[in-house]
Amino acid sequence: MPGPSPGLRRALLGLWAALGLGLFGLSAVSQEPFWADLQPRVAFVERGGSLWLNCSTNCPRPERGGLETSLRRNGTQRGLRWLARQLVDIREPETQPVCFFRCARRTLQARGLIRTFQRPDRVELMPLPPWQPVGENFTLSCRVPGAGPRASLTLTLLRGAQELIRRSFAGEPPRARGAVLTATVLARREDHGANFSCRAELDLRPHGLGLFENSSAPRELRTFSLSPDPPRLTAPRLLEVGSERPVSCALDGLFPASEARVYLALGDQNLSPDVTLDGDALVATATATASAEQEGARQLVCNVTLGGEDRETRENVTIYSFPAPLLTLSEPSVSEGQMVTVTCTAVAQALVTLEGVPAAVPGQPAQLQLNATENDDRRNFFCDATLDVDGETLIKNRSAELRVLYAPRLDDSDCPRSWAGPRAQSRRCAARPREPRTLSALCGSARAVLALGLLGPITRALSGTYRCKAANDQGEAVKDVTLTVEYAPALDSVGCPERLTWLEGTEASLSCVAHGVPPPDVICMRSGELAAVIEGLLRVTREHAGTYRCEATNPRGSAAKNVAITVEYGPRFEEPSCPSNWTWVEGSGHLFPCEVDGKPQPSVKCVGSGGATEGVLLPLAPPDPSPRAPRIPRVLAPGIYICNATNRHGSVAKTVVVSAESPPEMDESTCPSHQTWLEGAEASALACAARGRPSPGVLCSREGTPWPEQQRVSREDAGIYHCVATNAHGTDSRTVTVGVEYRPVVAELAASPPGGVRPGGNFTLTCRAEAWPPAQISWRAPPGALNIGLSSNNSTLSVAGAMGSHGQKSPSHCAAGAWRITVRVAGKWQLGRGEARYLRGGVTWELRRPTPPASRSVQVDET
Repeated sequence: MPGPSPGLRRALLGLWAALGLGLFGLSAVSQEPFWADLQPRVAFVERGGSLWLNCSTNCPRPERGGLETSLRRNGTQRGLRWLARQLVDIREPETQPVCFFRCARRTLQARGLIRTFQRPDRVELMPLPPWQPVGENFTLSCRVPGAGPRASLTLTLLRGAQELIRRSFAGEPPRARGAVLTATVLARREDHGANFSCRAELDLRPHGLGLFENSSAPRELRTFSLSPDPPRLTAPRLLEVGSERPVSCALDGLFPASEARVYLALGDQNLSPDVTLDGDALVATATATASAEQEGARQLVCNVTLGGEDRETRENVTIYSFPAPLLTLSEPSVSEGQMVTVTCTAVAQALVTLEGVPAAVPGQPAQLQLNATENDDRRNFFCDATLDVDGETLIKNRSAELRVLYAPRLDDSDCPRSWAGPRAQSRRCAARPREPRTLSALCGSARAVLALGLLGPITRALSGTYRCKAANDQGEAVKDVTLTVEYAPALDSVGCPERLTWLEGTEASLSCVAHGVPPPDVICMRSGELAAVIEGLLRVTREHAGTYRCEATNPRGSAAKNVAITVEYGPRFEEPSCPSNWTWVEGSGHLFPCEVDGKPQPSVKCVGSGGATEGVLLPLAPPDPSPRAPRIPRVLAPGIYICNATNRHGSVAKTVVVSAESPPEMDESTCPSHQTWLEGAEASALACAARGRPSPGVLCSREGTPWPEQQRVSREDAGIYHCVATNAHGTDSRTVTVGVEYRPVVAELAASPPGGVRPGGNFTLTCRAEAWPPAQISWRAPPGALNIGLSSNNSTLSVAGAMGSHGQKSPSHCAAGAWRITVRVAGKWQLGRGEARYLRGGVTWELRRPTPPASRSVQVDET
């Protein structure tokens, strides 16, 4: 059998708790009144959900009990003092179940409150108008049917993510369900294409439940603005049959212009315009073509529609037919002296004019007769026709050319005797008349035949004299012409080389020869200096070196070329770049700098002269760093060297005195790292010197403090000193540790136990000495104490069996007497002969030094 549901389990737990409290209360106070309890007392249930109610009492033996409610039940469980019942499909907005028990002839009651809630599953935003005019209000309406309780409901109208209005329905009756939110909104341009929506929020968190949200489907708003003005129609007032003319229709103040629709038509003919947008304006253009069927008055219509509204403009267009006049010649080509008749006709309503003479009346032709001469060849005759259409005068014309045949002529105007410049390019030699079928013209010489009247390449070889001949059926003509081919200047490497080399002190000229016809003028000037024109012979100096620009000019053009001039000269030593005295510093890595002025660059070699430098080659520093630079010497012999510089224009010599110096150097031999002084000795400087040229100065200090001025050495002088050697080429330093040694001094000499030693007993002698290096202490027993036991650790002496019987002087048992103590400092001090003496009742030790004497004694009493 399945166990109770979670809801029932909670109800039962509450019941047992209540009963337990009731029994406790009965046992504690028998007079407490009985009660009934209903759990849960207040509950929120989703509409259509279920709930377990627990009804209980503390009455020990209730007569009967029950749970009154109008809600559907699904199951009941009961005990002696409790009742649990499941309520299902709860749909009432609010209900109050009653729990009751009959106890001791009294009715005990407990009332509960069950409220249902419904999620906002349906959020509906009412449809928006298809098009909304900008600047007018529209209504947003949101419905949330059934959701509740309404008091916990909040509706929000949104434009995109922006909240327009938010309303909470707090304070509404608990049974109220569903909600409607309506708002009036002013349509704006920026609202076009915006999505509007509604969001519903059911907040049951104060009742221990959650926040339930839902939103409607977005609805897009389309706003528009249409100018009240009609479109501007641009079109011709007259349109000829068979012709094409552009028409246009424009309108401003449209939004959104891309949504506008344009209808453009001529009569019944839709023109299918092309629409161009520019911000809030549009222009529709089309081509209107008139046909013979449309002849007469027609209407041109432009209609612009946007957002269900339209604007329209109409214009009248007159379509007419007016062909050009007909112009005829009796003979289009005649011989010189022949008669010619010219006739011009047009449509019936048109008035024709021939060569400025009008016809008598409209519809009649105009006519002209003439005797053809040479001057009439290629003469054009003109005929005009005028027609009045709808109050406007239209004009059309027609022309015709007359050809007159005559013998050829070669005039200077058409065939010049000299061809040069542009004439040479075109090679024009025209004969009259210019009828190709009857006239042939040819110019030639023994070398070439020229193609006349054709543009093409001309070479210099074409220059010369040619004979031109023209012939036709009427006769022939002959003429000699001279062709001169002109061309722009040219500067080649032969007449104007790119590079020139001059020698300082000589005479030279910068002459550039240019080729060209007519002969070019050549000017050379230094680059960047407009006034520095180079002409005639020059006395060459180094300042003439540089780049010059030479320009050749004639009427056909110009040419320019850069000429680089190099001025060479013999070697020359300059003191700053090759000094007469040079000091080589050992370890510096420097080579002798000797740069010689000269072009081309001279070669330099320095060789020792006399003494230790005889024949020695002095290494030179290269003019620029290179991987093949001379090896840097470790030792360089000082002395006199002779330097020779040579190039193809001569050589020069110079004497150089080389001296050698070195930076300071200190090592263990010149400045020992450990030095020892003797206390009390006369103070002197540290034994620290340095090698180097010039001789370095050495300065020693202790922790940055200079050497103190004092007469004698003290122990405080011991420590670490820093010595620095300095000369003009650098410094070197060493650290020196100084130790101060001093003579031994007996700081302590004692015997124990104090107060005496019994015969046959033991005693200990202690000696402590101060010295540097540390002192070595040795012990020697006095005469008569040869058989005693000695145990020593350098500074302490233990004596066993020291004394014999009282009053006896047994050498083998008595240790009393003078003990000799030797304190040794290695390599420094020697102890002279000491004096041993026997004193009854005591022993004396003496320590003697050559100078000054020092002694300490200790007495051992015999008891």
